[in-house]
Amino acid sequence: MRAIYKLILAGVLTVVFGSANAEIVAPDTLMQNTVQEILAIVKQDKDIQAGNKEKVLALVDAKIVPHFDFVRMTQLAVGKYWRTASAEQKQVMVKEFQTMLVRTYTAAFSGYKNQTVEVTPVKMADADTEATVKTKILKPGAPAISVSYVMEKTANGWKVFDLVTEGSSLVMSSRNTFAKQIEDGGIDGLIKALVDKNASLANATAKADSK
Repeated sequence: MRAIYKLILAGVLTVVFGSANAEIVAPDTLMQNTVQEILAIVKQDKDIQAGNKEKVLALVDAKIVPHFDFVRMTQLAVGKYWRTASAEQKQVMVKEFQTMLVRTYTAAFSGYKNQTVEVTPVKMADADTEATVKTKILKPGAPAISVSYVMEKTANGWKVFDLVTEGSSLVMSSRNTFAKQIEDGGIDGLIKALVDKNASLANATAKADSK
């Protein structure tokens, strides 16, 4: 789970997208046009920088959640075990995985310290339905962090289903952890681990807010 937090923390500033457009915008253009808007919001909002949970959660829900394919992310992370899960178990896994990522994103926003982002143009054909958008997070006095977003073209625009930070895939990192939990306790064991992780994140947030 620590690997998941590190991946999200590194990528949080560049995975945010604007509201959906009537036309499907190229993934690199979409990111380039909107990341500056989000950075400006965070930079100017002292409450978000101070960790105001309500405002941060509202920003995450509005700008991040709609542009992730959590079902595909969860399916890929669960791997071969996905087909053995019941429809109800799949629904719960997606819900808990999404909750974990959203809570981690919310916590990570407080780490903003005047970072900027470079987006590399993507070379792709019109018929391509998948693309990887490469970015670099730049912070004065610190090494650049490379973050790549693996995306799929859907009828509702481009959706993120994996991100790779410094060569480490969120999906693959999760798959390794999930496989061990499923081997130990089955699908229900994984679900319990996700529920417990979310409870731990919620408790940590509550303790931080009480200080």
